[in-house]
Amino acid sequence: MQIDEPHLELRLARTPAEIRAAQRLRYRVFIEELGGTGPMVDHDAGLEMDRFDPYFDHLILLDRRRSEGDQVVGVYRVMREDGAARAGSFYSEDEYDLGVLRASNRPLLELGRSCVHPDYRGGTAMMHLWSGLADYIAEHGIEVMFGVASFHGLDPAPLAGQLSLLHHRHLAPEDIRPKARAEGSLAMDMIAQGALDRPAAIRAMPALIKAYLRLGGFVGEGAYIDRPFNCIDVCLVMDVARMSEGHRAIYQRDRTRG
Repeated sequence: MQIDEPHLELRLARTPAEIRAAQRLRYRVFIEELGGTGPMVDHDAGLEMDRFDPYFDHLILLDRRRSEGDQVVGVYRVMREDGAARAGSFYSEDEYDLGVLRASNRPLLELGRSCVHPDYRGGTAMMHLWSGLADYIAEHGIEVMFGVASFHGLDPAPLAGQLSLLHHRHLAPEDIRPKARAEGSLAMDMIAQGALDRPAAIRAMPALIKAYLRLGGFVGEGAYIDRPFNCIDVCLVMDVARMSEGHRAIYQRDRTRG
């Protein structure tokens, strides 16, 4: 993919070394910054990895000005249904019942582990990743995208406004609505719609979740408490067929940036 910043390159990881570089960036973000962990995290090598990595495609943004082995500055991992079949499930199915999505017989794509190096936040890095994701979706004829997105921390009280806003204003239609598994579920309608401070909830919403909502995304029913990763998750769903013309225009415009 051509990018108008010559030192940057966006593509799928091609080698085990490039996947390890992506896992090093994930370790920096999800383990060191956000306090997560997991059964396959390698603290000695500084790698955040899990059993699903071999079945995902790893979209990486590289900065060729950096030293070899430290060039990956952005990551998005994506998995189609054939990868999920080899893995035995989608990653999200540990937290959410995806029965309605699977029963739709529409081409699905799971998104996850999106992160950007701290030095590249607030710039064009995320736009480059979005552009690459849009091309991937077009290439494979994807109709429905989904994946868990996280709020940092395990205390739901500070998140009451944000979760309630998602429930009241952005709940997915029933035919594409995943449901949080009972063992870790958390009701999202913590504040009645009439009592909700909507502007404050929007301001506090994580940037990635706001980006999905801006493109016409929805959330599944219920949040999920992910204790190993020290976060509370929601399941985001985007149905290409339900995107309005306005959302499509935003999507296409974002694809042209970089």
